[in-house]
Amino acid sequence: GDLLSSLLQSPSAAKLLNQPIPILDTDSEYICSLALECLAHLFSWIPLSTSITPSLLTTIFHFARFGCDTRARKMSAVNGSSPGALLGQERGRLGVLAMACINELMSKNCVPMEFEEYLLRMFQQTFYLLQKITRENNAHTVKSRLEELDESYIEKFTDFLRLFVSVHLRRIESYSQFPVVEFLALLFKYTFHQPTHEGYFSCLDIWTLFLDYLTSKIKSRLADKEAVLNRYEDALVLLLTEVLNRIQFRYNQAQLEELDDETLDDDQQTEWQRYLRQSLEVVAKVMELLPTHAFSTLFPVLQDNLEVYLGLQQFVVTSGTGHRLNITAENDCRRLHCSLRDLSSLLQAVGRLAEYFTGDVFAARFNDALTVVERLVKVTLYGSQIKLYNIETAVPSVLKPDLIDVHAQSLAALQAYSHWLAQFYSEVHRQNPEQFISLVSTALEAITPLISSKVQEKLLLSACHLLVSLATTVRPVFLISIPAVQKVFTRITDTSAQRLPDKAQVLVCRALSNVLLLPWPNLPESEQQWAVRSTNHASLISALTRDYRQLKATASLPQRKVQLEDTKVIIHQTLSVLEDIVESVSGESTKSRQICYQSLQESVQVSLALFPAFIHQSDVTDEMLSFFLTLFQGLRVQMGVPFTEQIIQTFLNMFTREQLAESILHEGSTGCRVVEKFLKILQVVVQEPGQVFKPFLPSVISLCMEQVYPIIAERSSPDVKAELFELLFRVLHHNWRYFFKSSVLASVQRGVAEEQMENEAQFSAIMQAFGQSFLQPDIHLFKQNLFYLETLNTKQKLYHKKIFRTTMLFQFVNVLLQVLVHKSHDLLQEEIGIATYNMASVDFDGFYSAFLPEFLASCDGVDSNQKNVLGRNFKMDRDLPSFTQNVHRLVNDLRYYRLCNDSLPPGTVKL
Repeated sequence: GDLLSSLLQSPSAAKLLNQPIPILDTDSEYICSLALECLAHLFSWIPLSTSITPSLLTTIFHFARFGCDTRARKMSAVNGSSPGALLGQERGRLGVLAMACINELMSKNCVPMEFEEYLLRMFQQTFYLLQKITRENNAHTVKSRLEELDESYIEKFTDFLRLFVSVHLRRIESYSQFPVVEFLALLFKYTFHQPTHEGYFSCLDIWTLFLDYLTSKIKSRLADKEAVLNRYEDALVLLLTEVLNRIQFRYNQAQLEELDDETLDDDQQTEWQRYLRQSLEVVAKVMELLPTHAFSTLFPVLQDNLEVYLGLQQFVVTSGTGHRLNITAENDCRRLHCSLRDLSSLLQAVGRLAEYFTGDVFAARFNDALTVVERLVKVTLYGSQIKLYNIETAVPSVLKPDLIDVHAQSLAALQAYSHWLAQFYSEVHRQNPEQFISLVSTALEAITPLISSKVQEKLLLSACHLLVSLATTVRPVFLISIPAVQKVFTRITDTSAQRLPDKAQVLVCRALSNVLLLPWPNLPESEQQWAVRSTNHASLISALTRDYRQLKATASLPQRKVQLEDTKVIIHQTLSVLEDIVESVSGESTKSRQICYQSLQESVQVSLALFPAFIHQSDVTDEMLSFFLTLFQGLRVQMGVPFTEQIIQTFLNMFTREQLAESILHEGSTGCRVVEKFLKILQVVVQEPGQVFKPFLPSVISLCMEQVYPIIAERSSPDVKAELFELLFRVLHHNWRYFFKSSVLASVQRGVAEEQMENEAQFSAIMQAFGQSFLQPDIHLFKQNLFYLETLNTKQKLYHKKIFRTTMLFQFVNVLLQVLVHKSHDLLQEEIGIATYNMASVDFDGFYSAFLPEFLASCDGVDSNQKNVLGRNFKMDRDLPSFTQNVHRLVNDLRYYRLCNDSLPPGTVKL
């Protein structure tokens, strides 16, 4: 540290920051860059200590200034590849390297007391750098200055600011010498003048970290909450206003039009969606801190754009082919496009803030929320009544999607307030609920016209999701009696009406089923009207499954190709709806699940009867098993034991060795999915407490070990393996007494009587399968199975059982050590070390006296002398940290010896 410090120092280190940047010759630049790289490496692992002196820090910051020097960048741009240009680039690189050093120091969260003063000095120097970067003068705006800096430097500087806020702000904030508010003002400038979208996103992340810090600080210090908020209020309001301006075309059209709104990234969102989402997260966090300010900033902006949208009605004229929007001037169309895009974004913002009106603050913020919900209900109804989604426009490729999006977003924003509506309902249901009834009824009037196959899918799905939320979250008692809802019932159960697209059909059926099945809030059991609702639900399911139930009669007959395709469509459409209905009710009260199963009973029996006929059609079997899996998970009790047994027996009979081989080996991913779902169903069965399903255990184990396992054991593909081993783990974990009959006597005379072992051959086969899985390259399977063995040891003392201890223990230890030696699963080093200890600790004497010498004797690639050294170096420690350290040392030394021996030329004499 001292050597490097002296190399980089100049006599006037203290005044460096105020001096012009010196010109260095090429050799000096080269030496400085090597020194900085070396420092960065050192800083990455040495702790903060006295060897990092104030003068060294000052010197590094001095080099960090090289990156702020826009002249260097300009010179390289003007001169191309001349020596001056290369010098400029090199100086810029020194700035980047210096920032890398600083970031290594910044990332250390463990700061000794004596180092805190250094930190303050670092941040004062940072403050200076940030001032320099964001300084405006006649020649430069902030943005043009940032554009002229090296991209890598900006990136490193942003990383630095992120580390400052996330790791050190809590330390520095208490220092009166550090001007936090002024720092935020500079960060604000830096954020909103970023030359690239990525740079802006990174800066928004920093603000999110700051807002999180502030929120947690306020929650932990409620006493001086007001003082803390007052200190930062102006900064937060400024941030909110600017972020809102940045998402509006009215203020930021040029930049927003550059954003891609078509290509999806890894998170399945476009660049525009990501931009909007990150911006709205910042808005939401400010709302949490300053609810009144945030609402009064956002709502007027929303109102302005709503006025434009609601005013469109006066421009709608009737033409021969329908309705047309009579706005044709190019400028007007462009302004309308911008206003609609902004309205769509602001509706999303209002929806994102819904959570800040519920819970403890419901009463305090009731009026604001009511204003929002009333506006949203009005807007959704307006859109549905004048059918703006079907209107002809002068620029259909632009304005039509805009109008559809605004309508869809208004429905989605209203849906976000469903929890608020539910709370409103619980507060007012006994006294004057008229206002609430009016809101819900109007919302349903807006939804009903949109539930049609003629409506664009984006809008249709928004309407369906809102309907589901009203039926599931709000659950008003009067929902079923509203004409609009009855109209939807009629529409869905009418076989002559054109079916909705799959997603929409499933959502609407879920909503209608939930209206009838879910208990009404705020009412006692006696007023739930279960009898009437049960009858209505049975009629609904009967209507939805009419075609499906008729398939039973023709299932066993041979079908022509066209006929088979039609049958498949009916099966797919019906089962997707039924599965969703079961899933949505699986966490609800027993009464709801009872009624659901009564309505479904016939369809479930039809499904079981159809199953054998379609066993060779893996796409159909896949859907059927999905449905049965959902039934087992949600309605197992309601199905009753005899019928459940019948289902399992049918499946066990159908999945013969040949059928399993056909599914796994010849039908690709669909066939494997079928087998995986079947194994998942068996997982549910073997976990069931009590004796009811115990008779199935022998056939389940036999299916696993004699039919499925031989097919997949040698395949490198991970398909089916994870599910099979999970099933085997569940068999052991939940049915331990099937293998080990523990007697009271054995537990009293521990160490005298050994537990009785039953079904030993099956137990050994399962353990052997686990052992084999550790020899395969799939790291996920290795991790999963190691976890299963460790769990069985923790819960059931697996490693201590006589059969494991005497016949398997050291085979497993051997396999785990070999895996460590071959470095095939290095990511799991720690887990493997702990498991090895847990196994060895059962019989340390055996491990040290017999296993270790045998293991070393069997190692090839090392000579006997090296084996002796390895054995001597493995200390006979019996605590976990020392033992795992010894294991890793043994493995590393063994690998080292092999490497040395392999690199010797042939014929070398070893002494």
